[in-house]
Amino acid sequence: FWLKVCSRIILLPPAPIPQLPALHPFSNLACSSSSSSSPSSTSLQLFKMSVAMFAELAHKFVTFPQGKATTFVNVIKVGTFCRTVVWPLFPPLMMYQYIRAKDADYYATEVLYYKSGAKDVKAFNDPSRVGLSGHWRLQQDMETIRAAANSE
Repeated sequence: FWLKVCSRIILLPPAPIPQLPALHPFSNLACSSSSSSSPSSTSLQLFKMSVAMFAELAHKFVTFPQGKATTFVNVIKVGTFCRTVVWPLFPPLMMYQYIRAKDADYYATEVLYYKSGAKDVKAFNDPSRVGLSGHWRLQQDMETIRAAANSE
C-alpha cells in the first residue's frame, strides 16, 4: 500500500498552490501622527498584526514540506537514517556518559578521602542513606539546613 502511495507521490507532478496576495504587516497603520489614534490602539494593532504574522509563519512552516515530492522522499530518508543509525547508538552513548560521570565523581570522593587522612569512610559516602543523600557534600548541606532550622 505505502509503496503505491509513495510511487504516486513521486511520479505525479505537484499540484499548483494558489498564491495569496502578500500583505504588508504595517499596511493598516497610519503614517501620519494624527491625534485621533491613541498609543494604546496603535500598540493593540501592532500586537494583533504580530500575532497574525506568527500564525501565518507557523502555518507556512507546517505546510511547507508538502510542496515537493523530493522533500517527501528526503524526509523518509532522514527518518530511515535516524531509525537505523542514530537510535541504536543513542542508549549505549548515554550509558557510557553516565558511567564516566559516576566514575569521575567516585574517584574525586576517593581522592578527597585519601588526602584528608580521615578514618571514617561513611563521612564521605554513606551507602546506607536514601538516594544521593549519602554523598559528603549533601550530608554537609543537610547538616547546615538542620542546624538553621533547629536553632532556637
